[in-house]
Amino acid sequence: MNLGIDIGGTYLRYELREDDKTVTKKRLRSSDIGLCEFLENILKQEKNITHIFISYAGQVNNGVILDAPNINIDRHNLQTYIEGKYGVKLLIENDVNCAVLAEAKAYDVKDICAVYVGTGLGLGVISASALLRGHNNIAAELGHIPYKKTPFTCNCGKNNCIELFASGSGLLKWKKEYTLNECLTLQQLYENKNSDAKKLYSDFLEALLYAIGTTITIFNPEIVVLGGGIIKHNKNLLNTINAHIKTYAMPLSLENTTIRMSQLEDATLEGAFLLKDTNV
Repeated sequence: MNLGIDIGGTYLRYELREDDKTVTKKRLRSSDIGLCEFLENILKQEKNITHIFISYAGQVNNGVILDAPNINIDRHNLQTYIEGKYGVKLLIENDVNCAVLAEAKAYDVKDICAVYVGTGLGLGVISASALLRGHNNIAAELGHIPYKKTPFTCNCGKNNCIELFASGSGLLKWKKEYTLNECLTLQQLYENKNSDAKKLYSDFLEALLYAIGTTITIFNPEIVVLGGGIIKHNKNLLNTINAHIKTYAMPLSLENTTIRMSQLEDATLEGAFLLKDTNV
């Protein structure tokens, strides 16, 4: 039996599959339990698990969790520990890297970028059919490129990350800064007559356009797929992005590039199961 897990700053979703058929599928709040603790609990309950595939909203390399700005880490050397103690095979990869694996398969393309906006801002890149990893498997950390200084710090320790403007966690920080209702959605910020609310929406959109334009200019993908919770709940963003992206991307890079919404229900989780076919 295979166990697939997608853990982000807000939720931990998992699915048990046997012969590629779903046996169990559930969602928990990721703040309620550490990943290693969760794994140990489920491995004690489900004795038939042979493989574990994890999509992780943080930086990982060779089975080791390096950092996770929005997740509490209860064990860094996860792969060595779980495989040694329970005798199962474990593969773990950055969540948006997993997402772009699933998106590439769905669109059947060789050059694709996935920009995911949820608790954080993430990017996965496949170029010439190869997943871009970098020296320590932390390439394309889009959310942490320098953008504008803020009165607060990102969970990575810097105060000028673009994620502080174009992400759920960033929006929450700004709502607190402007003493706005923390429950206001992106659409409600746009419709609000309050000048701070309108500015917050405008700053979010500009940062997101900057991030996508930078992605297109650097990686020249055939398709840019937009996903994540904020994108999913604000589908009108696609038209706005397509209307303004020419101002933010190099024209030649933008030629023949299509920006689309993800059509997959759980791309990060589906991508986790695809790790068995990659060299993680």
